[in-house]
Amino acid sequence: MFKNYIKIAWRSLKKQPFFTFLNTFGLAVGMAGGLLISLYIYDELSFDQMFPDANRIYRVNADIKFGGEAQRSAEVSAPMAAAIQRDLPQVESTVRFRDLGSMLLRRSNAVTNARELNATYADSTFFEIFGIDLLYGDPVTALKEPNTLVLTKTAAEKHFGLHKAVGQELLLNNTDTYTVTGVINDPPKNSFLRDHSVFLAMAGYQDARVGDWGSHNYFTFFKLLPGAHIDPVQESLKAMFGAYVIPYAQTYYPGVTEEQFLASGNYLNFSTIALEDIHLYSNRDTELSANSSVQNVYILSFIGLFLILLAVVNFMNLSTAQSLKRAKEVGIRKTLGSNKLDLIRQFLTESGLISFISLVLAIAIAALALPYFNALSGKAVSIPFSNPYFWLILFSSTVLLGLFAGSYPAFFMSRFAAVRVLKGVGKNSVGGGNIRSTLVIFQFAISVFLIVSTLVVYQQLQFIQSKDLGYSKDQVLIIEDVYAAGSQVQSFREEVAQLAQVESASLSSYLPTPSARTNSSFFKEGSEAQEDAINMQIWSTDYDYLSTLNMEVIAGRDFDRKFSTDSTAIVLNESAVSILGISPGEALGVRLSNDLGDENPVFYTIIGVVKNFHFESLREQIGALALRIGDSSSAMAVRLKAGDFSNTIAGMEDIWNKVAPWLLFSYRFMEDSFNTTYEAEQRLGSIFITFTILSLLIACLGLFGLAAFNAEKRTKEIGVRKVMGASVGQITYRLTTDFLKLVAVAILVSIPIGWYAMSQWLQDFSYRIEIGWKVFALAALLAVAIAVLTVSYQAIKAAIANPVNSLRTE
Repeated sequence: MFKNYIKIAWRSLKKQPFFTFLNTFGLAVGMAGGLLISLYIYDELSFDQMFPDANRIYRVNADIKFGGEAQRSAEVSAPMAAAIQRDLPQVESTVRFRDLGSMLLRRSNAVTNARELNATYADSTFFEIFGIDLLYGDPVTALKEPNTLVLTKTAAEKHFGLHKAVGQELLLNNTDTYTVTGVINDPPKNSFLRDHSVFLAMAGYQDARVGDWGSHNYFTFFKLLPGAHIDPVQESLKAMFGAYVIPYAQTYYPGVTEEQFLASGNYLNFSTIALEDIHLYSNRDTELSANSSVQNVYILSFIGLFLILLAVVNFMNLSTAQSLKRAKEVGIRKTLGSNKLDLIRQFLTESGLISFISLVLAIAIAALALPYFNALSGKAVSIPFSNPYFWLILFSSTVLLGLFAGSYPAFFMSRFAAVRVLKGVGKNSVGGGNIRSTLVIFQFAISVFLIVSTLVVYQQLQFIQSKDLGYSKDQVLIIEDVYAAGSQVQSFREEVAQLAQVESASLSSYLPTPSARTNSSFFKEGSEAQEDAINMQIWSTDYDYLSTLNMEVIAGRDFDRKFSTDSTAIVLNESAVSILGISPGEALGVRLSNDLGDENPVFYTIIGVVKNFHFESLREQIGALALRIGDSSSAMAVRLKAGDFSNTIAGMEDIWNKVAPWLLFSYRFMEDSFNTTYEAEQRLGSIFITFTILSLLIACLGLFGLAAFNAEKRTKEIGVRKVMGASVGQITYRLTTDFLKLVAVAILVSIPIGWYAMSQWLQDFSYRIEIGWKVFALAALLAVAIAVLTVSYQAIKAAIANPVNSLRTE
């Protein structure tokens, strides 16, 4: 019986190649889009689940407000790990990471350095907690001793060769010698350690042994004992503030109590987050690796679902539209003895056959589109052809999709009354017009919603690019690892500054784009109470910093080499001055110090106030910041004059090769660094554009098929109208208007939903656009234009047909 259903279904599909193509291709595009998005979501949800006992591993977070500044930190103080291990019986072990960023490495007998982008100090418990096996070396002793390190497989091959690495020595940043004691596999790309290649022994880091509860620089993880629960740990962490932080604070603020600290508006709250939740649910001021957002997963899930629903709606619409042609077939089958259940099975077999043909096509489309999708999303996902569960899920989903897509047409057509359809009674009403209209509205409502979303994301990205940031990022080149030049750093800067196309050059590790960050608590002279403390970023710069980045001094002056006293001068931004509670002009001459508790503190005199500039993402409010003269030369910012930069960059490289021949010249443009901050939004915008186009393609396929069906159904009416004198334009207008009414309803439905959804998305940005009426007008115009172009072909084709032929058609 089933074989017979398949034969009949295949014959039926061959008889109607046009509608079969529209159904199959539309469904295949939707399924391909859904498959790619599913692979993306699976990758996002799988982060950090490869570690054994990942469900027992947690990270400690700190929410801090002190000195007028609030921070959401993923780092805590150095002694926190020991306190957790000592005080919490539910904890099996702890591990800390102290991120170092990039690092220069070379063999002791080599001349040239190689740059590793991400290095970190790690406790020796690292391998035990995360269940990491060493390819070479002993996990028990690998990071036990000072001045030892472990390399990833790729790093080991780069420096020594995989089999020769253990026991070899490396010179770090041209200063400290470390011995390689182990090699591990490269961390998986869906791991929080994915970017790290060098792990240094925490045992050799002096700061890690200091009992400083005031600084927060250590990513601290702990593993629970089997069967232990996190809730008691959360409660115990809350008590650590009073048990450890307040006694430490009393060394600087004698007599301060927990109650006084909280009453002044300050706080320090410790919390935990599960390792498996970090990637999607943690977006703190400091993270060991860049995280995603569960919001993006939800957005892409809805887009994938929308694509499949659009394809299913297409199928339902086109199938019910063909009911007029198949009504007589249903009548004959019922007359010959077929019951309703047999007809339902037949129609569901047809939909299942189309679904499986679409599946084959969808896999081919997805495989071809995968490289583009990976580039678009920044992923490296692949289709798991060898995984039996993948095929099981895929086939099960296809069966369910076929049943769902074919259910309404099957039940709809199987209920036709044999006598009525064979007599031709009501033949123009068997097509389910109201249902089809509703489905068209649904399709275009989704499409308009995606158009609105795409326009809002694009406008926000344009706003970010064009916003006055308080500094100029254009034509600024950043030379990296300048400190490698050692004592010749200043002479390198001076030689570069003399190049014809260079306006100015400045040495500093601290830049408005992603770079080093340091904060400290200051107090005004004569006011050392904790409630009067001012917490702010403190950046070491040189005399040319503000001029190189075109920052505006709104009160006072910039640093000047003419004034020897500028070695103890400081420049604040507007946010820092507002915390002081005075105007920029009144701030000049005020003396601040961060040497709290010292007998002879160094005081810095405020000589200027710089206009607020964005040194964090536009998601964040501009925080308090202080600039001072200092020796910090991880990077050099060079402002260039307009023109061809290639010769100037070559000149810089020549100078670099004279002062630091052991290190390759490395540079980037500040604008590129700025753009990396918003890489997630740029990718989201690209994904929106791509899948909006796909959704419109699917919707147009369906609309095109419905327009063809509508024109065919009204062939005789069109012929009569032409004989009575109707023009081609009038007939086209009449055929098109019916569909435009549906699109108009879809626009009215989707616009408020789009406004609400994108308003919620924009809430993540402290600086954002207002969604204006032009966005909705443009979305509506695009939807109407696309609908008109889709429908007009069939309408014009029907309108110019010979009325004689039309009137012969029954």
